[in-house]
Amino acid sequence: MNCELLQYPFFRNALAGVVLISIACAVIGVYIVTRRMVFIAGGITHTCFGGLGFGYFMGWNPLLTAAGFAIAGSLGVDAMAKWRVRQDSAIAVVWAVGMALGILFVFLTPGYVPELNSFLFGNVLNITRSDLWAFAIFAALAVGIYLLLGKTIVAVSFDEDFARTRHLPVRFINILMMLMVAVGIVLTIKMIGVMLLMSLVSLPQLAAERLTHSYRNMMLISGAVSLIGCIGGLWLSVLIDVPASAIIVILLALLYALTFLKK
Repeated sequence: MNCELLQYPFFRNALAGVVLISIACAVIGVYIVTRRMVFIAGGITHTCFGGLGFGYFMGWNPLLTAAGFAIAGSLGVDAMAKWRVRQDSAIAVVWAVGMALGILFVFLTPGYVPELNSFLFGNVLNITRSDLWAFAIFAALAVGIYLLLGKTIVAVSFDEDFARTRHLPVRFINILMMLMVAVGIVLTIKMIGVMLLMSLVSLPQLAAERLTHSYRNMMLISGAVSLIGCIGGLWLSVLIDVPASAIIVILLALLYALTFLKK
C-alpha cells in the first residue's frame, strides 16, 4: 500500500467516510438481513429518485425532498403491511411509484439535470467534510439506538410474533428502524451511489450470517468485512485508476464467496 495517498485530503475524506458508513451499515444492514428485507434498501433508494426529481422540478434542495420521499416510502411499506399486503409487494409498489415520479419530474424540469448521475452512481472520492459530519452524527445515532434498544431489536428481528407475545413495542421498533434505513440511504446515496449502498447493507451482513448466528457478532463481523472491502477497494481504485465503487463491490463479493469455504 502506498501511504503517500494519505497526503491527499480527498483520500482521507473517502477513508473516513467509508469507516463511518461501514459502522452505520453494520447496524441497519444486519437488521435488514435478519428480517429478510434486503430489497427494502432498493425500494427506498428508488423512492428517493422521485424526491430528487421533485426537488429539481420545484427548485428546492433535492436532498431534503429525497428525505421526505424516503421517509414516506418507508412508512408506506409499514402501513401496507398493516393492511395485510405482503412486504415484498409493498416494496415493489413504492419502488415503482418512486421511479415513475422521478422520471416524470425530471422530464418536466427545464434543461438538463447532470447532478442525477452523482446520486445514481456516486463517487466515494468526492466525500466532503460536511458529508463526514452528517454521517458521523448518523453513525453515532445508529449505535446509540442499538445500545439502548438492542435486546428489543434482536427479539423483533428474529421472531416478531414472539416479541408481540412478550408485549414488546414491535411496531415502534419497525417504524424506527425503517426510518433509520431511510435516513441512512438519503445520507449515503450521493456519496456512494445506489450500487455500493445496496452492497454495503447486504454483502457484508450475508457473509457474517454464514459465520455466526449471534446478532451482535453479525454486526461486528459485517463491520469488519465492510472495512476490509472498502479500504482495500479505495487503495486499489486509486492505484490502478478505476471507479472505487465497482472495485469495493467486487471485493465485498469475493469476501462473501470466501465464507463458503467454511464447512
